[in-house]
Amino acid sequence: MTKAGGKATAYKQVRSKTSDDNSKRSLDPGSLLSILEWLSGDECHLLDEAGMIAAFGRRLRQIGLPLDRLTLHLMTLHPEIMGRTYAWAPGEPVEVHDREHGMQTTFAATALRRAIDFRETLVVSGNDETLPWLHIDVFEGRGLSQIVIAPLCNADGPVSAVSFASRESDGFTVSEMGMIERLLPALRNTCEIRVMRQAELSLLDTYIGPMTARRILAGRIRQGEVETMEAALLLCDLRGFTELSNRLPEGKVLAILNEYFDLAVPAITRRGGEVLKFMGDAVLAFFPHADVNEASEKALSATMEIMDQLTRVVGDGAGLEAAIALHYGKVSYGNVGSGRRLDFTVIGPDVNMLSRIQAVCGSLGISVLMSSTFKERTSCRIVDSVGFHHMKGFKEPVQLFAVKTTFT
Repeated sequence: MTKAGGKATAYKQVRSKTSDDNSKRSLDPGSLLSILEWLSGDECHLLDEAGMIAAFGRRLRQIGLPLDRLTLHLMTLHPEIMGRTYAWAPGEPVEVHDREHGMQTTFAATALRRAIDFRETLVVSGNDETLPWLHIDVFEGRGLSQIVIAPLCNADGPVSAVSFASRESDGFTVSEMGMIERLLPALRNTCEIRVMRQAELSLLDTYIGPMTARRILAGRIRQGEVETMEAALLLCDLRGFTELSNRLPEGKVLAILNEYFDLAVPAITRRGGEVLKFMGDAVLAFFPHADVNEASEKALSATMEIMDQLTRVVGDGAGLEAAIALHYGKVSYGNVGSGRRLDFTVIGPDVNMLSRIQAVCGSLGISVLMSSTFKERTSCRIVDSVGFHHMKGFKEPVQLFAVKTTFT
């Protein structure tokens, strides 16, 4: 048997007996060809991963393969999960399990881990003690007697795997093993496209946000290609961070910073906001929405959650504090940069105004300040005017409002 995506090698049977072709079971070569064509065809391409594995499993059963559990273990590049398992069984809904990075120990010293790490196809019996697998959640308690685990090796990137398991006492026959072998390259190619697509999306979402990711994937990647939109703007800056970073070890500073971002970012994204930049200890976000009032309400709601959550966080023995500026206006959103090094960002006078409002937060010692244009687009009435302020670069003074909260 060949490694899926690797060099040709004989498959390794680990304490397993495979019956010969004298078995009454037989497979139709023409049916096998139809599955190969399906794997590379449009119907399979249009299915999501759960739909694909279910349709694949049903087809294998229809041509006579004694398949009682089929699983895909698709690895990806994601900051929180190392991969995702899709598990199918006849007559059952597909199970989907996200595998977090901290779960490697669950799969250590298992047949699945070995197949992935050594890029070799294994045939393992259920009573094998050197390479166990029946304790893994998608196999446990199903009375499975044998498993075939094959790596799915991409051209580059993480190695995924597929497994075929049976309850038959004698496992798969030699001819059935051969059929599985013939299917692996086509399955690998199908899964590689899906893995790379998911990695592409997760990396773009992680580093630039989902809204920007969609624009990039839609082809809006030329320098100077921008669009003008109205949005609620939020700039959140952690107070006293310079003093903390000068006083504490780097590891402690990063831990505090990540804890702060872990509460600020979800508060923004849950309400449809998009984080554009991490600028040291500051978060720049915008809330685009067809309803201008709704956009500002969401930005204000995110602000209140951030300030509330900060009161529960203690950094180096002291509570963390932030200053948040809120504004509503027009922004130019798109590509800026030079040549092949571009950045998606928002620019314009209203972005500059947001920065100036945040500076006033610091000078007045006020936690939350909003412009009059923002205030007019919310139902918030618990605000106090802090007067008119001259902003650098702007001719007319701007009236600002502080939210009446305990966060001061």
